[in-house]
Amino acid sequence: MTERSSVADLAKTLREEVDRYSPGERLPSSRALVERYRVSPVTVSRALAQLAAEGVVVTRPGAGAYRAEPSGPAKPAPGDTSWQEVALSAQTAAGPVPRSVDASGVLVTLAEPPPGVIEFNGGYLHPSLQPERALAAALARAGRRPGAWNRPPTDGLFELRAWFARQIAGPGGEGGPTGADVLITAGGQSALTTVLRALATPGAPVLVESPTYPGMLAVARAAGQRPVPVPVDADGLRPELLAAALRATGARVLVCQPLFQNPTGAVLARERRREVVRIAREAGAFVVEDDFARSLAHEDAGALPPPLAADDPDGVVVHLRSLTKITSPSLRVGALAARGPVLERLRAIHVVDQFFVPRPLQEAALELVGSPAWPRHLRAVAAALRPRRDHLAAELRRQVPALVQAAAPRGGFHLWVRAPEGTDEAALTGAALRAGVAVTPGRPYFCAEPPAVHLRLGFAATAGTAEITEGVRRLRTACAQALPHGAGGGEPAPA
Repeated sequence: MTERSSVADLAKTLREEVDRYSPGERLPSSRALVERYRVSPVTVSRALAQLAAEGVVVTRPGAGAYRAEPSGPAKPAPGDTSWQEVALSAQTAAGPVPRSVDASGVLVTLAEPPPGVIEFNGGYLHPSLQPERALAAALARAGRRPGAWNRPPTDGLFELRAWFARQIAGPGGEGGPTGADVLITAGGQSALTTVLRALATPGAPVLVESPTYPGMLAVARAAGQRPVPVPVDADGLRPELLAAALRATGARVLVCQPLFQNPTGAVLARERRREVVRIAREAGAFVVEDDFARSLAHEDAGALPPPLAADDPDGVVVHLRSLTKITSPSLRVGALAARGPVLERLRAIHVVDQFFVPRPLQEAALELVGSPAWPRHLRAVAAALRPRRDHLAAELRRQVPALVQAAAPRGGFHLWVRAPEGTDEAALTGAALRAGVAVTPGRPYFCAEPPAVHLRLGFAATAGTAEITEGVRRLRTACAQALPHGAGGGEPAPA
């Protein structure tokens, strides 16, 4: 069968099936159509293009294909919605503060790439690294627990809260939180939203590492807060710049990632850890510790420093962590820990926003972390991430030496690289996608003007070293097109 007849046959089949969908409803993804009809991605693309030309479907780049709206009488002219610009602003004593919500930095790691595209932008483990069998077994056991489908305590199951508290406090446990200091949240992003709403009012400054996680910047801006950058270096947050920023802004919140910082991979140096907490305490400010990567240490990481919250009798640190990154995107179970009056405020906002995290998910999480499969999974991920990290770093040095790498982290999912001066970031990321590899642009990681063009290149969402080699080969092709003249170079990868 020729490619032309395959396209015609698939277009005919889809034309008949599209009637099952409501106007505006999304059709299956291109990847799903490839698998269902056992045709090539090119055949799917051309069939959808034919239906779009006929007006049967509407295609939206990056979002998929949708059944077209039926033709009919002209729609009435849209109303005047300009009044919403004022209504959607936060009102302060100084007047309205814009509350624009930019989710682009988050969506780039959540959006499913087109079929055949290699994911260097993924924010989760590759399916082969996820504990799918252990999760299925844990969920099955959880579903059989007495009362598993009843309403849980609003703070979370106490056994799960106690487990998180032990993880935060560490082996000694004397200075860390207890289960009574912990709230169970629907993942780390939900915990960040709760904390920033609790600790900072609209219009207030919030100190953030620079660069930092775009999802946190989006949360702060959505709440009308003003992110203020504090630069990091190879040893993490710089205490002297933190002190200066606190004096200049009067901020009462610092959000940081002391372990395997996203995106740089830096670990806050031992001599800086107490200094950061001391400076914040003297300024009357909270330190929000996002400990997202503790379970993502590579097998060469060595002994990890304890969380800042492990020794914090004064309640300066509000600690966040989650099971999602180390398990599955859909196991959205996390925790936040705090001491003192702030815990009551966190609890109130948490219950107003969510009521509670579904009990079956909490029960499944308890079953998972209490099973013999859990330590085996942690060891397996640590062993799998190290060679992926090393292979990506080596392939970049060989094939695209113009991309300058920060020190390879010993934990986390990704490498942070700097492009040559004069690079157009949008042109580079676009060329990469056309070449068949999705990369994360660096601009969303900065809340002010970035000092250079960066990319975040992930290795955890890849199938293995062979896919990494091919991904870098495709990136090399993109760099040859998009980097300033003469900035590419490197050896070609074997076909």
